This record gives sequence, structure tokens and C-alpha cells, in this order.
Amino acid sequence: MHAPRNPRSSGAVRAFTEIMGRGHVLTSARATAPYTTGDRFGTGEVLAVLRPGSLVDMWRALQVCVDHDLIVITQAANTGLTGGSVPGDQDYDRDIVILSTRRIDQIHLIHDAREAISLPGATLFALEEMLAPHGREPHSVIGSTSIGASVVGGIANNSGGTQLRKGPAYTEQALFARVDEQGQIHLVNHLGIDLGTDPTHLLDRLQRGQWEAADVTPPPPDSTGTAYADHVRELADTPARFNADPTFLHEASGCAGKLMVFAVRTRTFPLEQDKATFYIGTHRPADLEALRRTFLAADAPLPISGEYLSAHAVDLALTYGKDTYVSLKHAGSRTLVRMFALKSWANGVFAKLPGMGPSVADAISQKLFSLVPEKIPPRLVGFRDRYAHHLLLVVSGSQREATARLLEEFFAAPEHEGAFFECDAEEAESATLIRFGVASAASRCFVMHRAEASAMVTFDVALRRDDEDWLEHLPAHLADQLLESVYFGHFFCHVLHQDHVAKKGVDPVALKKEMTALLESRGAAVPAEHNYGRIYPAPASMVEHFRRLDPLNMFNAGVGETSPRKGWA
Repeated sequence: MHAPRNPRSSGAVRAFTEIMGRGHVLTSARATAPYTTGDRFGTGEVLAVLRPGSLVDMWRALQVCVDHDLIVITQAANTGLTGGSVPGDQDYDRDIVILSTRRIDQIHLIHDAREAISLPGATLFALEEMLAPHGREPHSVIGSTSIGASVVGGIANNSGGTQLRKGPAYTEQALFARVDEQGQIHLVNHLGIDLGTDPTHLLDRLQRGQWEAADVTPPPPDSTGTAYADHVRELADTPARFNADPTFLHEASGCAGKLMVFAVRTRTFPLEQDKATFYIGTHRPADLEALRRTFLAADAPLPISGEYLSAHAVDLALTYGKDTYVSLKHAGSRTLVRMFALKSWANGVFAKLPGMGPSVADAISQKLFSLVPEKIPPRLVGFRDRYAHHLLLVVSGSQREATARLLEEFFAAPEHEGAFFECDAEEAESATLIRFGVASAASRCFVMHRAEASAMVTFDVALRRDDEDWLEHLPAHLADQLLESVYFGHFFCHVLHQDHVAKKGVDPVALKKEMTALLESRGAAVPAEHNYGRIYPAPASMVEHFRRLDPLNMFNAGVGETSPRKGWA
């Protein structure tokens, strides 16, 4: 435990221990390391890491934090890509505690599984498993699900994901605590479930799932999508979804940790049992944009997903994301979740040893999986070699024939160039897993080339819906500063992930600012779905949103490069 920043911190650890026991109040550097270091960005010292086992203990710990003038970072799986659930390198004026919710992972299904009540440690993976026997699925079905991310984390960050019809993770039904200007804690129940008024009794009933059907408000209409589909179809001069969009900011939704969220109520979706996957290749980005607009204008349901990746991204995924690809394909999501947890723990241990570093486990995994033979379906390899730009398109089974006709007519036109094929089961699985492997490829590339690289420079970009020149072309003086670049993303939403590895000697902060200015000059919004964390400055409108939620700046202080000081000083 580091020396307290202020006298009011003394006695807090003892009070936390009385609430949840010594074994769940971590103070040593080694014990806290897995919680204080972000998946990609962010690290810092904390007074303690708390691991409560109940919502009531969370509530009681929050009161101790208020009494001792502490900053609270509520953390679930710590899988975020921008460091928003760990401390940063900022001038904090108070001690920090991380409140880990992993032990509070209950999920309650209601209304014949059409809705779910997820407590703060509940993962998307667990929700997906629970819903499958009911023929239902959650908002996210790959990506965050497969690395163990939490349901509440997705809501707090407006996570978007691959599911085109569903839009950003969003709910107006949540139960949370906020602290007002006078330091008074308020428990706000907007779950639509009558649980009483006494906080400890209410929270205990919620965790146990003890309520009557009559206490719950009715569910929304059931469908495979949301109103977001109509929003995407509009080729407007604004992005479809981005973290500062006021449309998707409501209490817990988009709060970025500026509230303590105890539960969220989210709708579920009918599981698509019969899906058709098409793999599309072309040399011209303009052809993909023309195809996107053809689908958006068609008098038919939107595709389930449409994921872009370059041929170079495929190569990187097969080289640096092979452990992700192989693990998911042969062992499943459950094993991958465990692997991520083990790797995080091992990196924390190695970082404390002389001569080691914070990414030794990544290097070991890279070496081991490079020895594993893995056969990629020949048609995928052929398209990788033949075309520079790829689109992975998934539609409902009922749209299989219509989609094939649309693609045939599109590529038969003389003004378009490219080809497609409908994937068999193995090809569909491999293509999907390659796309997911791309997400970790650049960071692994950086780890393996630290001697030549200075830092990761990543972007989560929401382009204008009407932007025809969607693929970035960097000026030579910027491209020359990069060792590696990879582009991929949710193409129909015009949300792209652009991951770069800066060369040794390059100032990554200055580089990111110049690259951000170029994107914003085109009307793009940054970030799109990963939230601000410790790497994106929040715009004035978002800062005002944070201040309304958290007037004392007690929760996740400093997120979005805002003031880390009490009362936003």
C-alpha cells in the first residue's frame, strides 16, 4: 500500500476490511497489479483494491469512500481498450480505490428471457450462455463477449459492436448510486422493479432475485433490432454512433464510470438460428461504399453485420492474433476468457521481476502459438491474395437468395470490380474468428517489436454516414512515423478501428493529436464506441454530462483527460 495522499484516507482500509474481510481488501503492489494496469493503456497506484461479494457490501464500501474522501473506480472485467477502468498518470489530490465487481455476477432473466437484469460483475459471455437455451441472445455476440467483458461495462461505455440492427448498448432502466454536491449518497432505482426503499434491503432483494411478477413493468415489443437501423439508413453528414452522441446518454448509459451502477435491465433478442455468410473482395474502396449504399437503400431488413478488414489486416491477424483465432476455434469462448485472465495475471507477476517486463506472457503466447499448424480455408486464402479490401457480410437465412442476387447484379455492372462467395460453415467460422483476431493483432505486433516501436497509437472513429472517401490516406510525413497500421471495423455503421504502431523516437502524443485533427476536419467523431478512458480528451458537452452525474468528481476522476481533482477544480 502506498503512503496516503491525505490524512482522511487513514482508517479506510480498516473499515473496508470490517465490511468484506481481509482476503478481499488488497493493498500490496503485487496483489493489486492485475487491477491497476489496463489491458492496453493506463496504470497507477491505489490505496486498495476492494472485492465485495454482495451489492450491500458495495453500498457500505461506497459510504466509507465518501467518509474518507476517496476516489472510486468501479471495475468489472478490466478488458477496456482505453484505460478507463484503471488510474492514469494524472495529478490526483485524493487516494484511489478500485472496487472490483467480479464476485457479484448474478443475472436474472425476466419475461420469458426477453429481458435480463445483470449485476455489475455479470459478463456478456455468461449472459449469452444463459440465454441460448431460450433461443435468445444478448446485444453483443462476439468481440467483447469473448474476452469476458461485462454487461454493465458495455452500457457505461455505449459499446457498439458488430450487430448492425441493434446499435449501441443502451438502457434507461438501471439501479445506481450517485453522490451529490453535499456528499450525500442517493440510491436511484430506475429498473422498473419495485424493491422497496431501504437501500440494504432493496439491494439484497435485487441480488437474490426476490420480487413478484407484479412488481415488474412490462417488457418492450420483441424484435431482432432497434430503431438504430433506420438511423443508419440516413446518409446524413453526421456519424451514426459515437460516445458523445446525446441520443445514447442517459444515467448509467454512457456514464463512463461516473456513477456506481448496481444493475442494468436490458432487452434480449431472438437468436438467429439460420444465417448466411458472404465473403466479398475488391481492390477499390469505392466499390465497397457503393455496395453499402445499395444495401442501406434496399427495401429489406439490414444485414446482421458487415465487417470490413483489409488483406493486410488478415495477414496480421494470422500472424499476431493466432492465439485468439486458434483458441476460439478449437476451445471456445470460455477457454479464451480464462486465457485472457491468465495472461493478465502472468504479465502482472512478470512485471515485478528483475529483467522482465509487462508483456512477457504475450511474448510466450506468441511463440507457442506460432508453432501450432492451422489450415485456413482455401477460398479465404485466395481472396486474401487476390483482393486488397474485404467485407464479411452476415444476413438472415431468409435473405440468402436475395442477397446472392443483389451481389451478382452489383458485381456484374461494368462500373464495379470484385467478387464474392457464400461461405460454408467452416469458412464462415474462420472468417469471423480472423476478423476478431485482427482486434488484438496490432497490440501484439507492438509487444513483439518494442525495440523498434515507441507506442501504440489507436483510433476508434465514427465517420460521417455520407462519407464516400471512407478509407484513410495519411500524408507522407505521418505515414513515415509508423511501423505498422491496420484498418478494420463495422462498415455499415462507418465505425472503423485504426491501430498504428509508432516508430522508435516518434512522439506518440503529438502524432495522435495531428492524426485526430485530420479525422475531425472530415466531420468524424472520436471515439466511436470505446469511450474516452485515458487516451481521448472528452469534448465540452461530455464533460458537462460527467459533471451532472458526478458533481464532486468522486467517481473515475480524470476520465477523458478531465480534472482529477475534487469538485472539478
